Order: sequence, then C-alpha cells, then structure tokens
Amino acid sequence: MTGVQVITVGEDDGGQRLDRWLKRRFPQISQVVIEKICRKGELRLDGARAKASDRVEIGMTVRVPPLPDTPPPEVPGGMRISAADVKMIQSCVLWRDDHMLVLNKPAGLAVQGGSKTLRHLDALSDALRFGLDDKPRLVHRLDKDTSGVLVMARTRTAAAALTAAFRHKATRKIYWAVVAGVPSPKQGTIKYGLIKAPGHGAAGEGEKMQCIHPAEVDRTPGAKRAVTDYSVISSVGRRCAWVAMEPVTGRTHQLRAHMAELGHPIAGDGKYGGSGQENLGDGWGAVMGGDISRKMQLHARRLSVEHPMTRRVMHFTAPLPDHMERTWEMFQWDLALAEDDPFEAIRE
Repeated sequence: MTGVQVITVGEDDGGQRLDRWLKRRFPQISQVVIEKICRKGELRLDGARAKASDRVEIGMTVRVPPLPDTPPPEVPGGMRISAADVKMIQSCVLWRDDHMLVLNKPAGLAVQGGSKTLRHLDALSDALRFGLDDKPRLVHRLDKDTSGVLVMARTRTAAAALTAAFRHKATRKIYWAVVAGVPSPKQGTIKYGLIKAPGHGAAGEGEKMQCIHPAEVDRTPGAKRAVTDYSVISSVGRRCAWVAMEPVTGRTHQLRAHMAELGHPIAGDGKYGGSGQENLGDGWGAVMGGDISRKMQLHARRLSVEHPMTRRVMHFTAPLPDHMERTWEMFQWDLALAEDDPFEAIRE
C-alpha cells in the first residue's frame, strides 16, 4: 500500500481526464477504485474534490490517497474479454484510421464502468487496438441504453483534438427516436434548463435531470442552459412519432428530459416517461406496449466532426439497432423519408 502522494502534472500530461492520468501512473488501480476515492473526497485536484471526468492541466497538483500495490483479484465478467465480446465489439466499427475510430455502440452497453457495471466499452476497448500499443480513448459519451455513432481517439494527440471539438461544440449530432404522441408544432426548439436531482442510492444511483423554465435558469443554483432542436419525420395517428433531434448543447440526459418535459417521452424510457406520464397523444407515456417498450427507442444516427489531423469535416451514419429496425418495420416507416440534415434550414 502506498502512502498519500501529491503529484504535480507534468508537461506531457496536460489535457487528460483525471481517471486516465491515474491509470497511466498507477496501472494497478481499477475504474471502480477511482470512482470510490472520488466519491469519498480522497482524490483532490488543486486541493478541491475531484471527479473522474475532470481534466488535469500542466502545473496542477493531484493529491492521491494510499493505493493498493497490486491489482485487485479479477472478478468474473470483469476486465477479461471473451472471444464473443471481441467479435461483437470489433463488428461495431464503422470506420477507422491511424488516429480515430468510429463505432455503432450497441444499446445496453455502458460506455464506462462503475461499482455494479463490469462489462463496458472502456474495458472492451482493449480489443480495438488493431495493432497499436495503446487502446483507443473515449472522447464523448452515450447513455447505456442509447445506441449509435460514438467516436474514439487512437492517439493522445487525436484525443486532445477530438475532446476539444466536442467541448467547443465543433461537432453536430443528430439522433432519432420514437416518442409517445406527436409534438406540435412538428418542428421546434426546446430551451428548458437542466439541473441534477438527487438520486436514491448511496452513490447517487437513479439520478435524473429536472427541467427548469428558461426564465428561472439564472436564478437556480446548479442549473445549466440546454437547447434541443427537434423535427417530426413521420407519425402513427396521434399515438407516436419518429422524431429527429439535435442537441445544440450537450447536457446529461438532455434529449430524454426535454422530450418528457414537452409531454412526449421517448418510448421505452422508464426513467423519464413511465406509464403515468401525460403526453399530447393518448396518454400512453413511454410505455407503449409490446416490444417497443422493452428497450429505449433512442439512436445517435449521424455525427459530423472535424478529423483531428486532416481537419476535414467527416460525416458518419449508424444503422438502426435491431430493436428499432423492428419498430420501423411495424410502423412501415421508410428510412428514405428522413433528410440527412432536417435542421439545415434552422442553421442557415
């Protein structure tokens, strides 16, 4: 067991996520341990409590509590990757070069682990090295139950450039969803702010985002402005609609919370649209019956991002997951109905 250490971030280490910086210096510690010492306030960045996702910059000091000298015993279903998982995650690759790769993340696969999540993309990314010494790095996130386009960086230089692009909104993301009822008007912008509501578990499990009226955001401590554009592509009577959404800002659970606040929760979203959720259709809420409600009907369909080296803007499209393909077949929705960019007129 090591003692308490205070380490100054060096010139080559600036701009990294704190958890990645720790793993490079202390490869014996797991993500679970990192999340635990963050929750307990034992890990400090320039003297302040830190989160695993915080960024370290050159010259910052990191207080590291005592750490185990050897790796913890491996848990079944932990970091060891099965042949089936290797095949699965490699089949998700939509595109790759020496600097970045793009996946169609499956619904149900968490991006990062936690105390109860051992099988996740960050662990499986060892199978995505494709000849490089380092595994690819995450530069943005998708919710566990959201499928679709997800970009990873294959080098530290690419990671810094891509992270900056996502942080400074130099990317565009278009999502597809099935929502209860039919939004009116059929194209619009949602501007409710968001604030985190306390969770029910010791570690904040079950946390949700609450919507705050735009006029109240500046007067509400902790609230952040959030903007979502939406456009109805097709509908089934007043019962449900195929909606495209573009998050102009990138807040946690933004699309899910915004559509629920509008009265049209995303189908299959038990957190934000239970069966009692009112909507402007027939009151189904997110629980619409049959296969539609068994998995969340939200998919990151298209992403545009500047290549970290060539600076060329690249566009990636992810096919629908199987459960959403079945929904589209059931409602006889034609993919050709959707424009690549239904928000082009808004942006002009």
